[in-house]
Amino acid sequence: MKQDICVVVPTIREYDCMRAYFENARDHGFDLDRLFVLLVTEDFCDTEEMASMLEEEGVEGAVYDGTAREEWFENHDLGAYTHLIPEASHAQTSFGLLYMWANPRFERGVFIDDDTLPHDEWDFFGRHMENLDYEGELESVRSDERWVNVLYQNAEEHGLYPRGYPYSAMDESVETTERDVENVVASQGLWTNVPDLDAVRILMDGDLEGQAQTRTEKSDFTGDFVADPGQYLTVCSMNLAFEREVIPAFYQLPMDDNEWSVGRFDDIWSGVFLKRAADLLDGEVLTGYPLCEHNKAPRPTFDDLNNEVPGLELNEHVWEVVDDAGSDATTWTEAAEAMADALADGDFSKWNNGAFLNHCGEFWRDWLACLDDIESHVGVGSGPVTADD
Repeated sequence: MKQDICVVVPTIREYDCMRAYFENARDHGFDLDRLFVLLVTEDFCDTEEMASMLEEEGVEGAVYDGTAREEWFENHDLGAYTHLIPEASHAQTSFGLLYMWANPRFERGVFIDDDTLPHDEWDFFGRHMENLDYEGELESVRSDERWVNVLYQNAEEHGLYPRGYPYSAMDESVETTERDVENVVASQGLWTNVPDLDAVRILMDGDLEGQAQTRTEKSDFTGDFVADPGQYLTVCSMNLAFEREVIPAFYQLPMDDNEWSVGRFDDIWSGVFLKRAADLLDGEVLTGYPLCEHNKAPRPTFDDLNNEVPGLELNEHVWEVVDDAGSDATTWTEAAEAMADALADGDFSKWNNGAFLNHCGEFWRDWLACLDDIESHVGVGSGPVTADD
């Protein structure tokens, strides 16, 4: 079996969690030779220990701290694009997307956060691959607010809304039907233990350590679903698999390292863009299993709040900005170009920090230019090339 899956793990602490994912693969008979594990980290981290962990586990991979990333850009004649990857930010997962694009052998990607563990009952990697291959009937969800709460299956009991769900879309009426699904482009696994909530909702839940008092359990989730076309949902990158083709429309925006101090919305907004592009191209974002166990470390809830507040108003509207973009798009790149233009050229002065959306649009344009340059340099689409492991 060829090495066709790139696993991207942003980490500065708990990289050893990957041992549990490798053990899960062995227990379920998943071929680890299919994986290439990319650990995206910082110069102050022990990269040698990270590399040793991969070697001990017998899994192919590479470790990229800040210095190594800069060298990668220079070695690929992409020095003009180093600004696309913010420093010390979860949005560094975008480096993994660029690495995939430069290595056409990777047909699919997987994002894993370092504060998670797999559930033993699921073949973690195998289930994600099965989800991406899925064809058949599946539950499809919609609401009168055009937003689907990914925790809707037991929401009447726990009352939770995930990080990034607009406040204006709460108290929605939910409808479910069965429909035929043929083109899954992303598989989003959900999470037990610490729910993925924003700081405001965590404070309302009475928790000052960034974790929330209300926890999720396996029984809160009853199976896989998709959101109806024209509906949006939150996408969290802690437990996510995706097809290579979505990369142009899946840029994790330049959070944290910006003059507006906007952070914490990289995967949320990329999920909005992914869903818009998927709707345009008859794709699906399948959500549900495999679950992972989310063991978020305690930290002051107010720290997260400070990072989220600058973008809270924008989060209420960013989906509306791209909702009409790209209606004539026939490729992922065309869909991405239309959404990037909508952000770059829009007038958002009526919203707090509205100029940040223009900033994101310009960066997204640069992202697409970078992908185009990678194609011209390494021949993406014209056949396999040797990976720069």
